[in-house]
Amino acid sequence: MKVHEDYHSLVHCIGSLDFSGEAVPCKLLLTGDTAFPVLVTPKKDVLIAAARYGKGKVVVMAHEGYLNMNEFMDFLKNAVSWLRPNSEANIGVQNALHLLADNLSVYGSRVQKTSTLTEGLGVFCTNGYDDSQAQQIISFVREGGGLLIGAQAWHWSYSHREENVLHHFPGNKIISVSGVYFTSDYGEKGKFCVTENIPQTTIYTSFDFSLDQKYLLNGMSQLDISGSNIPSDLLLHGALSFPIGLSENKQCFLGATYYGKGRVVVATHESYLSKPELKTLMLKVISWLDINQNRRIGVHKNLGSFAELLKGENIPCNVSSLVSDLSVYCCKSYSDAEAKAIHQFVAEGGGLLIAGHAWYWSYQNSDLDVLTHYPGNKILNKFGISILDRTIPEGNYKAINPDKTNEQYHFHRALCNLQTELQSSAELKPPLSTWMIKLRQDVTAFMRLPASPIISSIQSQFVEMMRTCDIPKVSKACPVSSCSKEALILCLAHETFTVSQECDESNNLEKGPSVTVEIDGTNPGNDAWRSTGLYLAPRKTAVLEFPASVVQQGLKVQVGCQADDLSSAEKYCRAPVVVRKCHVDRQKVSVSCFWGGLLYIIVKANSNLGIIPVKVYGAEPAPVYIKGKTNLDSWLQSVRYLPAPWAELITENIILTVPSDAIRSLSDPEALLSLWDKIMVSITELAAIPKTFPRPERFVADVQISAGWMHAGYPIMCHLESAKELTDLNVMQTVGIWGPIHELGHNQQKINWEFPPHTTEATCNLWSVYVHETVLGIPRNKAHGSLQPETRACYIQEYVKNGSNLEQWDVWTALETYLQLQEGFGWEPFKRLFKDYQSMSGISNDNKSKMNLWAEKFSEAVQTNLIPFFEAWGWPIEEATRIKLSALPVWEKDPMKPYLSAIKS
Repeated sequence: MKVHEDYHSLVHCIGSLDFSGEAVPCKLLLTGDTAFPVLVTPKKDVLIAAARYGKGKVVVMAHEGYLNMNEFMDFLKNAVSWLRPNSEANIGVQNALHLLADNLSVYGSRVQKTSTLTEGLGVFCTNGYDDSQAQQIISFVREGGGLLIGAQAWHWSYSHREENVLHHFPGNKIISVSGVYFTSDYGEKGKFCVTENIPQTTIYTSFDFSLDQKYLLNGMSQLDISGSNIPSDLLLHGALSFPIGLSENKQCFLGATYYGKGRVVVATHESYLSKPELKTLMLKVISWLDINQNRRIGVHKNLGSFAELLKGENIPCNVSSLVSDLSVYCCKSYSDAEAKAIHQFVAEGGGLLIAGHAWYWSYQNSDLDVLTHYPGNKILNKFGISILDRTIPEGNYKAINPDKTNEQYHFHRALCNLQTELQSSAELKPPLSTWMIKLRQDVTAFMRLPASPIISSIQSQFVEMMRTCDIPKVSKACPVSSCSKEALILCLAHETFTVSQECDESNNLEKGPSVTVEIDGTNPGNDAWRSTGLYLAPRKTAVLEFPASVVQQGLKVQVGCQADDLSSAEKYCRAPVVVRKCHVDRQKVSVSCFWGGLLYIIVKANSNLGIIPVKVYGAEPAPVYIKGKTNLDSWLQSVRYLPAPWAELITENIILTVPSDAIRSLSDPEALLSLWDKIMVSITELAAIPKTFPRPERFVADVQISAGWMHAGYPIMCHLESAKELTDLNVMQTVGIWGPIHELGHNQQKINWEFPPHTTEATCNLWSVYVHETVLGIPRNKAHGSLQPETRACYIQEYVKNGSNLEQWDVWTALETYLQLQEGFGWEPFKRLFKDYQSMSGISNDNKSKMNLWAEKFSEAVQTNLIPFFEAWGWPIEEATRIKLSALPVWEKDPMKPYLSAIKS
């Protein structure tokens, strides 16, 4: 980062600086993405700061006296040298700063004593008590000038108690555009060492935003964001940001911040700007943003309804892009075309109202990081607010109480409280204990924010904070409550293990041994994990080197396969998140994961990158058997004994990821995977799809999963106990594997012929029956206890007895409908319909229409009128369907007839 070069230029040959004299400094506050501390005291008070603004630079001293003291002259020489645009630049020095002017002259600078900023200067040295030239000085810096300025605001605050120091103190009207502010707080005095690298700033600076909240909320008791529009959550990570609207879970749907001389309000759905229930609030927002009440409001053309609302309230506004002379600008967050202009507009005193969500963008851009790449965040990150891809439930939420600001969740305050709590052996106390879920989510987001001096400083402090913690050893036998301090540490340990820790190690890795793996970069299906056959140990680093041609093509590197997020669980048998992903945005990618894991390359959907050679440093081989490729002798003698804790068994259409201990005694993986090949082919047969899956299905075993005993998806997740079921050939052939096939069946269900919630857990079992009977040779009555003839008859009798009520038609009763059809007509009609449905379009999404369509299509497939059968099961058959099928013969062997007769008798 260039900022490190800037810092070293400023402190070159400076060992310490003496602030112990009579002058009492104020603390400096830093915000934005260019400001950085130069001198920070042991109490974390910033006494010297620097920043860039536009083409120019600024150095700020926490007391004007330091500009005229011998103790600081060596540093000030460095500062002026760094500030000047060229070696011939004229240095303007305020008349009162005689010592500074004399010393700079001795050093060879072209010094001009002056009372004001004048033409022809390259650097201007002044105090911060006169703002009469504020705009000229800002323009001077923006266009490339250098500003050296000193002041303290604590004395000014005594006689201006009703005024906002950050906004009204003269010096802040000049330097705040650069992200540096004078404050009213006393700074620490003493002689302080200058650090080798940029010093760390305080994590949290307390500010009272209660007056702002009172003004904006104006006595409101509720904020109504009910309706169909789904908002995103906000991360308020700036020191001057604060919430306006919070959900019950502390998620923020409306936030505000000060930045430079201006103000910003962010709403996380554009509909809120013209929502009738929020009209009073939005009018107050416009008033708050219009700092000097100039009433020059610009509204982007894509917010036409909001412009009409303002005009209806006699608030003058123009529908336009960001143009000169506006006092407030209103726009959506879906474009960053005006980002640079907006940054300058706000910094120099404008008000910005920006609205939009990020969750939908993240769905459409799954290979991009919302914090870095979402257009709105390219505008907002700098201001200390970011829009997240997390959503907030709609609702009518209680308004914030401005009189209880100390109880309000604020990210920096929560981090500061956490630092104290982690040093204690006691359990978490309120308010931190009530903030845990939100804090955990915000840390996850904060650690992914694009680097800036302030962001990086807080991130590194948080990493150091976590290093002092003992990581709980959790397991199935020793779980921890999700509300405990141990759970929080488990969550945060993963997030604090950042890329910045990997850089030092990665350089040495590239001098060591490597292995080249070939990855299939052609992927016609959804995003696919490609196994590398390698394992990365916990807290170790791997470097992966990619061909230049595949960089920025949507590839990701992933460490770990236990992909379930357990955050909502009541107890944790492992950390909630243990997988790490990063984008292949450069040829050499360094990656590590606190928990370690198998190493994968994720290939984006519909990629056509061919075979990709990837050179990997720092990872070790895992026990992997690939059917048709791995040598059996090698497997028996060495591969299955490799020490990595996770193993994979790979064949064309399925990959099994299990603990290595589960396969140490596996002597015939070829036979096992041959059976799996047959199973997967049978899955495709019934689904009427090609025999080769677009991407292989995956099973992953885990100590804890997010739902059920197993659950479908990619990957299909199961508990560790299921590893034997997946890998023991004898168990599969004798007992069967109902559960795993049930989940594979879930992955084949299609919404066009599904009738949720009734058939969700039913039709997937068609594959379980089909595989057991056609591949494993296990009849349905032995494949599952619920398919014993007597049990099935009881289900039907009870269902019919209760009036064939569809509310009771689910799981086994719903499956029974399909089994009766199969037993009457075989599997072929199912295969035909599943194939036909793939080319059908315009199917209504309501169950009644879809059930009529299925009844019609199945009847036509078997040339039998099945209307009486489906009506016996309580299906809502329409007259139109009945007429369409009236010419077909009725099913004489309808298995429901005896049950209906029994009820009538």
